[in-house]
Amino acid sequence: MKIGLIIQHADASRGGAERYTIDLARGLSHRGHDVHIIASSFVDMPWEVRQEKMPANGLTRLSRYNRFLRWAEQHVSTTPYDVTHAMLPVRRCDLYHPHAGVEAESILTASSFDKAFNLKRKKAVAVEHDLIVDREPIILCLSNYVKQAVKKHYEVDEKKLVVLHNGVSLKRFDPAAKPEVGKQVRKDLGIGEKKIVGLMVAQDFERKGVREAIAALSKASDARLVLLVVGKDNPNPYTKFAKKNRVAEYVFFAGGMKDVYAAYRAADFFILPTKHDPCSLVVLEALAMGLPVISTKQNGATEVMTAGKHGFILDNPRDISGLCDAMKQMLNDPKRLAMSKQCLTLRPRLSQEHHVDEVTRLYMRMTGAVAPPVATVPKA
Repeated sequence: MKIGLIIQHADASRGGAERYTIDLARGLSHRGHDVHIIASSFVDMPWEVRQEKMPANGLTRLSRYNRFLRWAEQHVSTTPYDVTHAMLPVRRCDLYHPHAGVEAESILTASSFDKAFNLKRKKAVAVEHDLIVDREPIILCLSNYVKQAVKKHYEVDEKKLVVLHNGVSLKRFDPAAKPEVGKQVRKDLGIGEKKIVGLMVAQDFERKGVREAIAALSKASDARLVLLVVGKDNPNPYTKFAKKNRVAEYVFFAGGMKDVYAAYRAADFFILPTKHDPCSLVVLEALAMGLPVISTKQNGATEVMTAGKHGFILDNPRDISGLCDAMKQMLNDPKRLAMSKQCLTLRPRLSQEHHVDEVTRLYMRMTGAVAPPVATVPKA
């Protein structure tokens, strides 16, 4: 098949949808498909993937987005693709894959400042509305959490909604590989070997719940428990908060890490009390690494978990007492290790290979090549 993947910036270092697009393109190419990425910029692209560069210069984010929309629409209208698969709101595609959740929902949860001054977001809401209502593409939802948001804002035929969680590279996230890198992280940060490390990997500290994790750590009041935070966000407000709560010596901010694998190796469990996450890739990576996870119902990635078996799922991301209790239970070595073993059993269904297979089946169903069942993820 000739496949067009649409993303404004094809740069894996940006993470999220950008990283996903390149990983998917590589997987589809390895299966023999003719894959084109339609974008305005490209960084470190797989050699086997074709680049279709769309002009998108401008002085503002809105003007650059508008220009990208015009050129992408013209390109897909005049180029014979079997499937066009968009990772962001565009005017024309066969498959819409909203990685940050539907724009109509995100505008409701945005800050007052964002609602008033983020003109690009307002535009994305309008483009998404026209795309879904007028074009009626298949909507690939990262989770049932996203699917429910789509149904909240749009009247969409159930057959047009497909749920498929993200996948991870089992080769890259191999819990048996390179044990020394985790020890080095602990050594570099001054974390003792006997400490129980709860890891957070996040770029938006406020939304992901760093403040709540620090508050729960303080409430737990156990010197064995430490929090390791990896991410590029500004740590200063949270460092002050940790000092105020008298746990500064138990909170370690590592900044951004080029290869987060070492952080997973250094950790004993994973924590992400996020307030909104369509399907957190880092949670899936942690599970694949055998790390029990503490997260929330507001994270679509927890749909692959069973509470009490693979970790804990909080109803409310602001439930400090519940978060504290879950963290304290991770201090129970036999319980934590039993959960770790259960997490490892999830690896086959978390694999990127499984994910690409399901996307391929969906493409084939859309084009009429075959008629397999709608892509789903098996229950845990």
